[in-house]
Amino acid sequence: MTDWASVRYAVVDVEGNGQQPPDLVEVAVVPIISGVIGEPTSWLIKPPRPISPIATRIHGLTNEDVASAPTFAAIASQVRQALDADLLVAHNAHIDVHVLRRHLDQWQCPKIVDTLKLAKRLLPGQASYKLGALVSALSLADGLPVGLSPHRATYDVLVTARLFQRLAARDNSALMAPEEPRGSNPGYRSDAPPLF
Repeated sequence: MTDWASVRYAVVDVEGNGQQPPDLVEVAVVPIISGVIGEPTSWLIKPPRPISPIATRIHGLTNEDVASAPTFAAIASQVRQALDADLLVAHNAHIDVHVLRRHLDQWQCPKIVDTLKLAKRLLPGQASYKLGALVSALSLADGLPVGLSPHRATYDVLVTARLFQRLAARDNSALMAPEEPRGSNPGYRSDAPPLF
């Protein structure tokens, strides 16, 4: 059996503009190499359509915040490079993967570890498996840099990485069957409400 710490991971979180389908306004990626969480990289992105008021209420980003940010096309190669890993990790991963596939033409998504599904399997009995609830239950935000806040990509990617690290250390065997990337529309419903 392969030890989880011998695999290279890219943990990702995306924030969108609340449109359907969503455009990216923020992306963060953090590597986990040799079991150690690395430094996150994040990008603010100017979307082609405005950020909706409901999305601003969730993540706090306004159209003014991204007015001078680059378009996704300008940073796509950097995002691709950051996502280059053996396994991709995300919480409720089908959302992040769907949005990234829409924006990264011909991206070859690696196998996926969804911390939402993993937490449901390894932490039975939680009141909620939303990321915020798990962060509170497991004290995953303790010691994070000042100024980070929930529903922003850097905060979310760091607490997801900590959640993954905690779950992996608990049961290495649970990681040995990651999900295969699905087609170009992995579980996404166009009629679903904006989630970010």
